[in-house]
Amino acid sequence: MLDFHSHILPEIDDGAKDVEESIAMLSMLKEQGVNAVALTSHYIAMDESPKDFLENRKKAFELLNNEIKERDLSLPKLLLGAEVYYYHGISKMEELPTLALEGTNLLLLEMPMAPWGEYAFREIDELINTSSLNVVLAHIERYFKYLKKGDIERLLDMGALLQVNASFFLTRSTKRKALRMFKEDYLTFIGSDCHSTKHRPPRIGEATNIIKDKFGQESIDDFLKKQKDYLEF
Repeated sequence: MLDFHSHILPEIDDGAKDVEESIAMLSMLKEQGVNAVALTSHYIAMDESPKDFLENRKKAFELLNNEIKERDLSLPKLLLGAEVYYYHGISKMEELPTLALEGTNLLLLEMPMAPWGEYAFREIDELINTSSLNVVLAHIERYFKYLKKGDIERLLDMGALLQVNASFFLTRSTKRKALRMFKEDYLTFIGSDCHSTKHRPPRIGEATNIIKDKFGQESIDDFLKKQKDYLEF
C-alpha cells in the first residue's frame, strides 16, 4: 500500500517535530501494511523559493535517512515530494516540475479552502495541458462544500487525479460517499495526511480495511495496479 500524502519529514513544516516522531509514524505505517510513503511537506510560494524549499527538504530527509540507516531500521520506502499550495499564476511557475514526486511527474496540489472561481479551473486545466505534470488534487473531500454539482466530473474530464485522506473513509458522515467514489473509480490515491503520532496520526490501514471489507481484496489489488501506472513503489 502507498501513502501518497504525509507530513513525516522532521522540522520542516507543521508535521513531525523531530526524527523520533518521524520514525514513530513510519513504524505505524509499516504495521498498517504501507510499503511506500510520499513525503509531501508543505510548499507555499509566498514563503520561500523552490530552491530554498528543496534545500530545506534535503536537510530534513538526510537527518531522517541517516538515523534510519544508523539504526538499521526496516521501514517503508521514502519518496520525496511536496504539497504545493495553489496561487493565481501557478501554471506559469517554471520551477514547478522540481516539486513533483521524485521519479514521477505527479504534482500534489492543495487548493484554497474557499470557492475556487472559474479562473482556478482554467488554471488547473492549463497546468494539466501545457506542462508535463500530472496534477493530483490533495484531499479533494475538503472542498466539496465549495464545489458545484458536476465540478468533480469536470476535473476528471480535464485529466486531474484525485487524492483523498484516510479520514474520508473513517468519518461516519463521509464514509458512504468515500466508498461510492472508490467504487465508481473517481480516486487514484489515498493518503494518511499524518502530522504526528497523536494529532492526525497515520490511519491508512484502517481505511484500507474498510474498503476491503466492503469490496474485497481484489478491489485493493486493482487500486494498487492503477497507481502503478503512475509510479513504482
